Amino acid sequence: MQYVKLEDLVNYMDLESVYYPEDEQSRIYTPEIIRPGLQLAGYFDRFSFERVQVMGKTEMFYMKTLDENTKKQRLDKFFRFPIPALILANEVAIDKDLIYYAKKYKRPVFTSNQKTDKLVNVLINFLEEELAEETTIHGVCLEVFGVGVLIRGKSGIGKSETSLELINRGHRLVADDAVIIKKVENGLKATCPELTQHLMEIRGLGILDITHLFGVGSIRLEQFVEIVIELEEWDENKEYDRIGTDEDYTEILGVKIPTVLIPVRPGRNISAIIEIAAKNYRQKLLGYDSLETYSRRFHKLARSRY
Repeated sequence: MQYVKLEDLVNYMDLESVYYPEDEQSRIYTPEIIRPGLQLAGYFDRFSFERVQVMGKTEMFYMKTLDENTKKQRLDKFFRFPIPALILANEVAIDKDLIYYAKKYKRPVFTSNQKTDKLVNVLINFLEEELAEETTIHGVCLEVFGVGVLIRGKSGIGKSETSLELINRGHRLVADDAVIIKKVENGLKATCPELTQHLMEIRGLGILDITHLFGVGSIRLEQFVEIVIELEEWDENKEYDRIGTDEDYTEILGVKIPTVLIPVRPGRNISAIIEIAAKNYRQKLLGYDSLETYSRRFHKLARSRY
């Protein structure tokens, strides 16, 4: 089961520690966040204690309206639950009783200078990405004319060489050889393993540092995958799509991605074909389909002759 270490969350969010037990090894398993207003009011049924807890000015002002005994009882009951962490947003004043019970039950407490709503949004986005379902795919991912392109094919077909030509034409590398794909709310996001970040392996040349060769504008840290380019050796006995009627898809983590099959043989400029495939994809997003134009012309010509 995937999880996020509390220390990674603290470092990413730049949280300031109020109380952090030395032996604390909290793990976060869900991207949901809770603001425990109902719990401060005394309602603990179905309390989602496994989530990161966030308190802002509203919760702190409410606590001030409680008498001392009631406040202590509810804080005591709140911190009995094994919450992964409590974050106090908006630089609110820290209640001494809150810290007392946090220390009593060894629950981590942090503060943030961000406003509560913004803090919650950033937390959810970070946790959703970190806890997202993921897989590693053999291939190359690039941004071509703003389109996320995943190039696949068997080893030795020319994926890296074609990608190098595309980078030389001004497009940007995301990952070579091993592409980490994460399923997020908006689609599939591709990233690169830390070991091979900004690097490419070209047979005959070895390892190339793309940033040093082409500049920082030649790389991207992440990119949504929008089309898949499948390279295969040209098969004389196979009938390839010539007018674009075949709509193929590749399913990755349950998400179907439009796929273009490109047969490879000497004399074909594969990098140029991939550029056109990316442009054609953008055209379709804008509502123009060249196949539809061809079909209308064909039917118009057929009607005029008969």
